[in-house]
Amino acid sequence: MIHAFIGNFGHFMIIVAFVTAILSAIAYRFTATENNIEEKQRWKKLARATFIIHGIAVFSTVCTLFFMIFNHYYEYHYVWSHSSNNLPAYYIVSSFWEGQEGSFLVWTFWHVLIALFIIKKSGEWEYNVMFVVAAVQAFLMSMILGVTVFGAKIGSSPFILLRDAIEAPVFATNPNFIPEDGTGLNPLLQNIWMVIHPPTLFMGFALTLIPFAFVIAALFQKDYQGWVKPSMGWVVTAISVLGIGIMMGAYWAYETLNFGGYWNWDPVENAVYVPWLILVAGLHLMIIQHKSFAALKAGMGLILGAFILILYSTFLTRSGVLGEGSVHSFTDLGLSGQLLLYLVFFTILAILLFVARMKDMPSDKKEASTYSAEFWIFIGATVLALMSFQVLVPTSYPAFNALVANFGISSNLAPPADAVAFYTKFQLWFAVALALISGTAQFFFWKRLDKKNVFSTLTTPYIITLIITAVLILMGNVHQPTYIILLTAAIFSLVANTIVIVQFTKLKISISGGAVTHIGVALMLVGILASSGFEDVISLNMSGKIYNSEFPEEMNKENVLLFRGHPKRMGQYHLTYKGPRLTSRDIPGYFNKESVKQKANDPYHAVVLEDIVQDGETVAEIGDEIQIYNENIYYEIEYISDKGKSFSLFPRVQDNEAMGPIPSPDIKSFWNKDMYTHITNLAVSDDEVEWSKQDPLKIAIGDTVFLNDYVVVFDGVKPLEKAPGYHIKEDDYALQANLRVLLGANNNIDLKPSYVLTQVKRMSIDGLVNDYEAGLIAATNRELGLRITLKEILPKEKTFVFEAETAQKDWVIMKAVEKPFISILWIGTILLGVGTGISASRRFKESKNKTTKKETKEEVMV
Repeated sequence: MIHAFIGNFGHFMIIVAFVTAILSAIAYRFTATENNIEEKQRWKKLARATFIIHGIAVFSTVCTLFFMIFNHYYEYHYVWSHSSNNLPAYYIVSSFWEGQEGSFLVWTFWHVLIALFIIKKSGEWEYNVMFVVAAVQAFLMSMILGVTVFGAKIGSSPFILLRDAIEAPVFATNPNFIPEDGTGLNPLLQNIWMVIHPPTLFMGFALTLIPFAFVIAALFQKDYQGWVKPSMGWVVTAISVLGIGIMMGAYWAYETLNFGGYWNWDPVENAVYVPWLILVAGLHLMIIQHKSFAALKAGMGLILGAFILILYSTFLTRSGVLGEGSVHSFTDLGLSGQLLLYLVFFTILAILLFVARMKDMPSDKKEASTYSAEFWIFIGATVLALMSFQVLVPTSYPAFNALVANFGISSNLAPPADAVAFYTKFQLWFAVALALISGTAQFFFWKRLDKKNVFSTLTTPYIITLIITAVLILMGNVHQPTYIILLTAAIFSLVANTIVIVQFTKLKISISGGAVTHIGVALMLVGILASSGFEDVISLNMSGKIYNSEFPEEMNKENVLLFRGHPKRMGQYHLTYKGPRLTSRDIPGYFNKESVKQKANDPYHAVVLEDIVQDGETVAEIGDEIQIYNENIYYEIEYISDKGKSFSLFPRVQDNEAMGPIPSPDIKSFWNKDMYTHITNLAVSDDEVEWSKQDPLKIAIGDTVFLNDYVVVFDGVKPLEKAPGYHIKEDDYALQANLRVLLGANNNIDLKPSYVLTQVKRMSIDGLVNDYEAGLIAATNRELGLRITLKEILPKEKTFVFEAETAQKDWVIMKAVEKPFISILWIGTILLGVGTGISASRRFKESKNKTTKKETKEEVMV
């Protein structure tokens, strides 16, 4: 049965949210411009009421879509496209924002929550700020409106029925057809970080709107300095949340993608990184706006630019302009025109207002001294802006090509072939400059410096920096000049900001946010340098063989072939491929894939072929039926160090019909390094193995034979009480043979084929008679390349007939990399979040009170 009501309700709520957002924006604008107090109050009540209705409609839409997804209403295209019956609950949550429509809803949801604080806390700023917020909401809701006006499609609704979204013959004969299952979640998104990364990132997007709205409000009201204090907390919060969201995405890439790192300079990564840099630059200029009108103007421009760049990143991600250039981009839903209108509208609004008010803004009467904090902060903001510009231009090449193509101009500008090398060679030097400035500027801010005392003040941090750097260079065997320079700059920032916390803030937490943030960034630079510059590939191919002529030379050199069960030395470890593994809802941890057999009519359920034992406890017995996650196959790689310590990693390969095999790494973290392992290539799957039949074996108990270069001893048979796929009754017969494969050093493998005779009724000339039907359960071992079936029992001869089949032994090609001190990067990220959190809390408190002389003496950078 099609659940039509809930879809109609959800669509109606979208329309209500769209209309009320427009009404609220209009009412708020009239509130801001109305001089009559009574009329102003009426417009204010209308504006708030319509926005509250808008918020209720947005919440209702979100709840409706969640309800549909959790209840598997596959008659709806969005639910069918992004979820499936066998997804765990937390991945079902992720399926909400996998598509464009759901992610737009998450974005609008955060706007509503944030707007409630604006309405309650922002006083007279509410009217113009909320005008901008409501206008943005109207544009966002239009993206999921899903209506057609005069033949033009406006938005894509998540409440479209499947039969209306796709053309399929089944709907011609049965319009009410509902699929039994959905297509599922993109395998790349089946990661716990994808449960929290997207909503965090969209919260960061939403937070960038508030400073933008305050600047627009300031331009409307011609209050060019009053906006800074109430918006400062929002700017810092946006930097904190957006930065954390970006680094969550970096960790997801590190855990999920197999390029061996956490940042690949993907176009979508760049498009979010750029506005974050601009927002950071804008914040620093806001801090000194009371001393520099040039900083005030530039700061306003940067805050406006940060939100515009968020809209630009949205256009790049969702318009399809990037094509296949990014793993992060959404499927194009034909919304490029609306997205472009959204971007152009607010870009033009910001530019026109800013240019119109420029002549009214105050100007500086004298230039800042090179010994002033304002000068150094301005230099730092300039470096941040240049840093972002260097990334923005190449990232925009596809968009530029598409733009000029509309005018009949052909442009072949292409992003760099080696993005990592291209961006890193520039960003590294910008990072060096920022690290040096972030340390130096703090001293100029906290202590009045001039020609007389600047040298004596900076001597101590310089000496400490050189001592620590020298020790690290000797211990880490650092020789490359660029690495030495970056390390020195990062250590200087670390030392200088530590001195600021101890000497100037007197360890007072509330005013240490900026210094803590800088320490976090410095540690991130050290972590990036150590983990990327000194990573060690231990899976070196020493055999001289080329695994695949189609592989790049580097791949053939830095990957190793492991046959199952055969240890191979790599670095200080002996590595052994132990075999494929599965996971189950019913069994904790990993278990042998060959211990179960998938049901033919239900690939998500399997029958247990042999007892599954974990930690000495039997967790599943022969014949049990368990639910499995069959998309994910894990390959156990055992590491044994020279000291005898061992651990296992389980790199994964996801089998996806649309995308093919998708490898994901597994990581073992130590205090001083990560061991990063991923699968590069595999032997064929069990279903694709080509088995070669051998001559039948007629042997007695105790006989020895040779199979596939192995000595095999037939130890005997034993009766079975259970057999997978069979219900053994009293009159049935079930035997299991045991063939012992000798591998030496008591390292033997048992193969146990089974023979089951079940009693059945057959029709004969005498009527129904009892008969027996044979069931054969082969024993398969891909490590040995053997499959043995007990075909026949000859009681008179006291012999057994076995059928043996041989195949290529199971193998994997894998890469293992040691990433030293990568934990420093993640510690730095945490400190960045802590530091910006401290600063945001302080700024929000300051916005409630009048600023005192003591309170203005805060940290330089946040």
